[in-house]
Amino acid sequence: MALKPTIYKAQIELADSDRNCFESLSLTLAQHPSETLERMTVRLLAYCLLCTRGLEFTKGISTADEPDLWVHSDHGEIEHWIEVGQPEQPRLRKACGRARLVSIYAFGKSAPTWWKLHGGDISALPHLQAWQLDWEEIQAATALIDRTVQLNVSIVGGVVYLDNGGSSCSVEPVLLCGID
Repeated sequence: MALKPTIYKAQIELADSDRNCFESLSLTLAQHPSETLERMTVRLLAYCLLCTRGLEFTKGISTADEPDLWVHSDHGEIEHWIEVGQPEQPRLRKACGRARLVSIYAFGKSAPTWWKLHGGDISALPHLQAWQLDWEEIQAATALIDRTVQLNVSIVGGVVYLDNGGSSCSVEPVLLCGID
């Protein structure tokens, strides 16, 4: 019998002053049985950082032909392909051929090593931007997440501030390559 995903419900008050985006979001996230809570947290952060009409979580980790999040045009083309983690260069090359913009949100203790080994090849790909998230900051953000969570998320000067009413932390994505 296959394991089922764990469902998380997030009520988010998003105030992104960098992009003049202010939203009340009601999100449902499915944590795949093989997915860590940190990875799911990064998917949630990516959603907040890129919040726009049509942004969707995909089946992600369980589907090889889909990213973690994406945005489609009204005509069905992939406008934005968003990967979380440390994807391989062939996967990213394929994504760059399918989408107008590809974004990576790399995280984990090994993310700096991954970038050192693969960053040259990845940064040569067209219309791609890569961000790195500090592992300790992601762990602090993950500590704020419960199965049903209410979060205030403020983005100011590129820094993401999170508060669940009892604790708070910040995450500062660092641009590795691409357009800021």
